[in-house]
Formats: sequence, structure tokens, C-alpha cells
Amino acid sequence: MNNNLLSYKGFYGSVNFSAADEVFYGKVEGVHDLVSFEGATVKELKQDFQKAVEDYILFCKKKGNPVQKSLMGSFNIRIKPDIHQRAAIVALQKNISLNHLVQQAIERELSLVEENKESDTSPRSIKRKQPRNSKG
Repeated sequence: MNNNLLSYKGFYGSVNFSAADEVFYGKVEGVHDLVSFEGATVKELKQDFQKAVEDYILFCKKKGNPVQKSLMGSFNIRIKPDIHQRAAIVALQKNISLNHLVQQAIERELSLVEENKESDTSPRSIKRKQPRNSKG
């Protein structure tokens, strides 16, 4: 899972680091335009991301454009030929289309991701017990 994402008002921003420039940078994902942001610190990066989102929302409103890129519900995927063949056979066995099989697989994956969000066991959310011999 990509933890290098920022989130603000339903927008997501990818995060990268340039060692040569010593700066964090990113772009707002899922929008029609290129909306970038940067910062020398994580705090600056987050602030510039939020400002970029706010500026993008205002820009779209002024232009009368939709704020977020609308997805059409279709996309091309590239997979190994043997996986393609195995998936096609499973779809035939289930008497469903290959598209439906892929949709089911994506729905299962999304369900697992959502379950993991609800029971987040990342280190930042786990309260650690003190060692038994610790005096506290």
C-alpha cells in the first residue's frame, strides 16, 4: 500500500523527494489538470498541498469545469499472458465475462483494504505495553 499519499477534502496527492534539490514534491492525483506542490519540510509540503487543492477548486469554479476527473468505468490492464489465460478459463467456468471476473476481484481487494482501515494495526495506532521490568 502506498503510504506516500496526502489527503485533503477528498483529493489525494502523491509525494516524492528530490535528493538533488533537497525538496519534497508531489502532484494532485485524479484531476484533469497538472496541480503540483512542494515543500522543504513535511509541514511545508502538507501546507502547500492544501493550498494547491484550494487554488484548484477556485480555478475550476471560475472556469466552470468539474472539480475532479470523472472516471468512465473502463480501463486497460496489462497482465502476463498466463494469468490472462487462467482468468479467462475461470470466467468460463463461472459462466461470467472476463470483465465481470476482474470487477469481482477488484471489489474483493477494495473490501479487504476497507477492512484493514477499520482495524488499522499500523505501528502508530498500536499502544505499546511497557516491559515488565520497567519502572514506568
